[in-house]
Amino acid sequence: MSAPISNVRPNPDTVLVDIVDYVLDYKLESDLALETARNCLIDTLGCGLEALSYPACTKLMGPIVPGTIVPNGAKVPGTSFQLDPVQAAFNIGAMIRWLDFNDTWLAAEWGHPSDNLGGILATADWLSRTAIANGKRPLAMKDVLIAMIKAHEIQGCIALENSFNKVGLDHVLLVKLASTAVVGQLLGLSRDELINAVSQALVDGHALRTYRHAPNTGSRKSWAAGDATSRAVRLALIAKTGEMGYPSVLSAKTWGFYDVLFKGQPFRFQRPYGSYVMENVLFKISFPAEFHAQTAAEAAMTLHEQLRASGKRVEDITKITIRTHEAAIRIIDKTGPLNNPADRDHCIQYMIAVPLIFGRLAAADYEDEVARDPRIDALRDKMACVEDPQFTKDYHDPDKRSIANALTIGFADGSTFDEVVVEYPLGHKRRRAEGIPLLVEKFRTNLARRFPAKQQQAILDVSLDQAKLEAMPVNEYVDLYVV
Repeated sequence: MSAPISNVRPNPDTVLVDIVDYVLDYKLESDLALETARNCLIDTLGCGLEALSYPACTKLMGPIVPGTIVPNGAKVPGTSFQLDPVQAAFNIGAMIRWLDFNDTWLAAEWGHPSDNLGGILATADWLSRTAIANGKRPLAMKDVLIAMIKAHEIQGCIALENSFNKVGLDHVLLVKLASTAVVGQLLGLSRDELINAVSQALVDGHALRTYRHAPNTGSRKSWAAGDATSRAVRLALIAKTGEMGYPSVLSAKTWGFYDVLFKGQPFRFQRPYGSYVMENVLFKISFPAEFHAQTAAEAAMTLHEQLRASGKRVEDITKITIRTHEAAIRIIDKTGPLNNPADRDHCIQYMIAVPLIFGRLAAADYEDEVARDPRIDALRDKMACVEDPQFTKDYHDPDKRSIANALTIGFADGSTFDEVVVEYPLGHKRRRAEGIPLLVEKFRTNLARRFPAKQQQAILDVSLDQAKLEAMPVNEYVDLYVV
């Protein structure tokens, strides 16, 4: 006869407590983190502005009920929408992620910590407009930057040692978790309420990764983060009503997250929460491509120039060897038909073939018009990925965090080009001095897609000045982006 299960309500799981105490109590002292967060903010918003050029994205934008305008609601940059914070978070989150061009974090789990900006900015803007309507002070953009740093840290630190993809779960689970924590703090939740909110984020339904992998790769991967960060706002608002939480949501025997979804293994941690993730985050500067292929695309660009200089043609290529790391093979080594842009931007062979042929890799290159070029699939068929154990080791090394790829191409006449190796992509911390000026240019380009010159300059005047941006009320900054 089995022993009865105890119905004594336990203390909250340590993981929940650590997240909440960090969000409520950690005093940020890193100027580097704040400066990086500002660069992250402008890059993330710029990615969203570029996405508004794509009908597949804009068809999902706006209120759930057409024509709805929410008094004191959050505004969606680059649009005229003013929405409740939950739907605004979805809008902002979806446009941010649509083109796979915002920041990246790579570890045992990967993901895009700036996805959390959807919930953060929508909530901060709504709270600021509501405060002004009630004669109170709005939040400042420094509050947004600090929330970004903390969301990056929660998502990234959990990702360092815990692989959700290996149990079939999508990394947007961590967006929902991190967004719930920092949005709850912005909403003024008490410590107990915030623990309840974070527990709700973990007890929630979680997305499967199947929409990122063959044969089901599809466009949900472009709005999944918007869904996650908006769900976080909803859960934080529910907790604010006093709704109860679930203290052993992770550790409960049989019914907890660990036993149901994580093969009975508790989360592991490499380091305490601080500002490490924002300081070391990876920016996508050169290419709107899955990050494990960024260095491969850069190497392909170099080889494109060598082809031009040598007089050889891509048609002369008989073999391409891709020396890479394990994560790239697991995620983006893909053969066979590619059915849509979401399929193509997660195929390392495609992301090498396009720059080899055209000397570029832009968002439009994933569309059907470019993909129909028969030279692309012909090149893909000549490629083979080979894992280099040292590349894999350096990928996980916290002092290196490289994302290395190396390409060797051979020709019909028996000749080869020397292998081209790129260990660190342009957006890596080790290449910040080289990368940040180009990141700013990327932002300028994206502003020009949406706004007249005078409005572009007004945004730049604030966005490129750290002190001015930090002091500006959130609602005033968001208003700069309204069309």
